[in-house]
Amino acid sequence: MAVLQEYKCPCCDGAIEFDTSAQKMKCPYCDTEFEMETLLAYDEELKDGFDDDMQWQSAAGGQWQEGETQGLRIYVCNSCGGEIVGEETTAATECPFCSNPVVMMGQFAGDLKPDYVIPFKLNKKAAKDALRRHYSSKKLLPKVFKDENHIDEIKGIYVPFWLYDADANAHIRYKATRIRRWSDSNYRYTETSYYSVTRKGRIGFELVPVDGSSKMDDTLMESIEPYDFSQAVDFQTAYLAGFLADKYDVDSEQSIGRANERIKRSTEDAFAKTVTGYTTVVPVSSNVCLENGVAKYALYPVWILNTTWKDKKYTFAMNGQTGKLVGDLPLDKGAYRKWLFGIAGIASVAAFALSYLWWML
Repeated sequence: MAVLQEYKCPCCDGAIEFDTSAQKMKCPYCDTEFEMETLLAYDEELKDGFDDDMQWQSAAGGQWQEGETQGLRIYVCNSCGGEIVGEETTAATECPFCSNPVVMMGQFAGDLKPDYVIPFKLNKKAAKDALRRHYSSKKLLPKVFKDENHIDEIKGIYVPFWLYDADANAHIRYKATRIRRWSDSNYRYTETSYYSVTRKGRIGFELVPVDGSSKMDDTLMESIEPYDFSQAVDFQTAYLAGFLADKYDVDSEQSIGRANERIKRSTEDAFAKTVTGYTTVVPVSSNVCLENGVAKYALYPVWILNTTWKDKKYTFAMNGQTGKLVGDLPLDKGAYRKWLFGIAGIASVAAFALSYLWWML
């Protein structure tokens, strides 16, 4: 079993946690605040932790079958002695018996220790307010969903991310056209010129994020970007107190494929913006080679909110630093049909007007 670590207030011995507003450690019992620098000694002590050796004998219960305990870990809370069963990737959580914030130090031993952490800037109330604003801005959302929907679960999680630096050398070729039209009293003319366009160059990337948790949807995590890495700090376990945290279960080598996809797509987008002055542009071939690739390990703050409506689960994610929130919502089909018919009507009028002007020329 691994040992759980929580931070004790020197004044009242209560469990302290990271306060997003003050950006300091704060005791919720006596309101004493602590600078992060003063807690460095805690980290040094935590590194010297050891596993309990507590042997028990009991005639109750049966034996675990092979494979039943795979992926599970048991942790002991230092405050109340309660045992917590969690996944092997859980790195920080809250004791369900005494509610003290705890950090599972064994999960950050050795090469599992992150390089950086971006602390939470926004608290749970800010996440709830963001979800309400998200609802109010959606015109096609069923009204009954707003009235009946409630939050089943909300949790702040430090999600593991791999951050990739690399230089990309690219060679991309396009087919392009320029179209010229004119007319006289007898005919309308169209002239199409064809071109082969080539772009070569080098572009640098820094801190391209790929989430290292298999439990987190990659698309959802990318949708709440960007993060401001200038506010990242060297990793300290104190920042995890009061929040959940996962260690990675998808390592940097396994995440390279997704990083390559993001870098290649961004490179192609950047080069395409330089091909201007043509009527049409179609990419024909794209070759991207990477150099100087380096990966760093960081924890990014994410609020996860789960709601249920008509037996369907809806999950929302909010950037714990910037407040950007994304998630799927149900559609009011009646309102959608009215909106669609309205758009179709406007398009028909616009098409008629254009054809009439063309006929008049």
